[in-house]
Amino acid sequence: MRTKKIANILFVLILQIQHGFTQNNIPHMKKVGDKTHLVVEGKPFIVLGGELGNSSFTSVEYMKPHWDKFKNMNLNTILAPVYWELIEPKQGQFDFKLLDELISETRKNDMKLIILWFGSWKNSMSSHVPSWVKQNQAKYPRAVDERGVCQEILTPFSENNLQADLNAFKALMSHIKSIDSKQQTVIMVQPENEIGMLPSARDYHPLANKLFKEQVPTELMDYLQNNKDNLVPEFLTVWRKNGYKAQGTWEEIFGQGYGTDELFMAWYFAKFTEQIIKAGKEIYPLPMFVNAALIRPGKIPGEYPSAGPLPHLMDIWKAGAPSVDMLSPDFYTPDFEHWNDLYVRQNNPLFIPEHRFDNTVSTKALFAIGRYEAIGFSPFSIENYENMELANAYGLIKQLNNLITKNFGKNKLEGVLLDKDKIQATVVLGDYEFSFKNSYTLGWEAGATKDDWDSGGAIIIQADNNEFYIAGSGVVVTFKNWKNRNKIVGILKCEEGVFKNDKWEVLRHLNGDQTHQGRHIRISHGNYSIQRIQLYEYE
Repeated sequence: MRTKKIANILFVLILQIQHGFTQNNIPHMKKVGDKTHLVVEGKPFIVLGGELGNSSFTSVEYMKPHWDKFKNMNLNTILAPVYWELIEPKQGQFDFKLLDELISETRKNDMKLIILWFGSWKNSMSSHVPSWVKQNQAKYPRAVDERGVCQEILTPFSENNLQADLNAFKALMSHIKSIDSKQQTVIMVQPENEIGMLPSARDYHPLANKLFKEQVPTELMDYLQNNKDNLVPEFLTVWRKNGYKAQGTWEEIFGQGYGTDELFMAWYFAKFTEQIIKAGKEIYPLPMFVNAALIRPGKIPGEYPSAGPLPHLMDIWKAGAPSVDMLSPDFYTPDFEHWNDLYVRQNNPLFIPEHRFDNTVSTKALFAIGRYEAIGFSPFSIENYENMELANAYGLIKQLNNLITKNFGKNKLEGVLLDKDKIQATVVLGDYEFSFKNSYTLGWEAGATKDDWDSGGAIIIQADNNEFYIAGSGVVVTFKNWKNRNKIVGILKCEEGVFKNDKWEVLRHLNGDQTHQGRHIRISHGNYSIQRIQLYEYE
C-alpha cells in the first residue's frame, strides 16, 4: 500500500516537472507542525472568502456593482461556480468566455478565486449537466430508486458518465493552466458540489445492483486493515459488529440496512471523484477539496444527501479518493464547533467553503481561524449582503495575518466562540489558562437582557512567554497560572491598537474602568478590536 502511494506521488511530481510546475511555485498545501495550510505565491494564505450565489456570475454586468462591496467587506477570495452546461453546450465544443471574464475581473480587483465545478452533481442533483447529457439517457444513465424510478441524478456507475465529466474537467483545468498559471488568480478547485443520494440511500441501477452483490473491493479492505487503529469510531463500530471481516459482500461485512447502502455509495462516489481530481492534477496540480451537506438532526440515509464526504464516512473517502486535499463542511445546521471537531480528525485540514449568511458569521470566522488554524471561511451568497461585522472580523484577521501564519503549527493560536448556550470557554497557552465569557455576562452591555444573545468570538495568539494578542468582539477574559495555582496573575500592561505594515501601533493604553481595575480584559459586542496584553504574577 505504501509503495503504491509513493509511486503515485513520484508520478505526480514527474508530471509537474514536465509541465513546468513544482510544488513551490503554484498554490499548494504544506504541513507545518501538526497542521496543514494553503500556500499562495510562496506565503501562507488565509482564505477570507465569500461564495457567490449559484446563478450569480452569468455576466460581467451583473457583477460590476458588487466588487466594491467585496473590498469593503475585506474579502481576499471569491468562490464561484463554473457550470458544465455553459462551458460545453455541445459535446466537445468548449466555451470559456464566462470563465475568462470571471478570472479577469477577479484579478483586476486584486482578489483570488476558488473554482466550484458544477459538473455531474450539484447538491446531489445533476441539474448543471449539458442538455446533450440530459437528453440521452440511454448513453448517460441516471440513478434509480427502490421503485425503479429514474432520478435527476447521474449514476456514478456508468463509464460514459465518468468520461463525459472527465473530458470537460480536463478541458477546464487545461484552460485555467493556459491563462492563469503565471498570475495564479485561481488558487483552489472544488470538483463536483455536495455529492449525495436523495431520496434513496443508494442507487438501484442495474450497474449498481451488480456491484452491490459482489465482494467489497480489495483496495478498500486493505485500507481498512492497514489503518484499523486510526479509523473514525462511528465507522469502526459498524465494521466491528460483524467481527472485522476482511472479505465478503457489502452486507456480509457491514450488515444490512441503509447504513451499508450509504457506505457502498460513498465508495463509488469517491472513486468517481478521484478519477476526476487525479486527471485534473496531472494537468495543473492545484489543491482540490470536496464538500458535504451536513446531516440535519434525526435524519437517516436517503433523508439527507447521503454518501458525501461526511465525517462518519471519512475513511471511505480517504481510501477511495486519496488525491483529495481536504473534506469540507457546508453549514446550514447548528453545532458549528461539534461538526468542525469531527472534520479535523485524521489531520484533515479544515476549510469552510460555505456557511449560511447570518449574524454569526463574523465570530465564527475568528473562531475557525484561531481554534483550528482553518484554511479559510466563506459565507454563501456574498453578493446579496454587505455585513460590516464580517468586514470587521476579516479586517482583524488581515491585520494579524503575519502574526497568525508565523505561529501556524506551534500551538500558540486558539479561538473561542460564545453564545447564550455556551457562555464560557477555557483556553490554555503556555503557562496561562484564559477564561473567556460572553461579555453580556457582565450585565451592563446593551443586549444582555435579550432572549437570544449575539455570539462573541475571538482569536488569541501567544507572542512571548507572558505576551498575548486578543482580537475579537463580545468577550471578557480572566487569567490563571495553571502550572502554579499559588500565583495570582495580574495585568502588567494592556493596549488597544492596530497593525500597520506589520508594526503594532498603540491607540489607547487601557486601565481603570476599561480593565475593571486590572481584573479582566474586555472587548464589547460590536467593537471589533485587538488588544495586546502582558501578564505578571504575584503571591
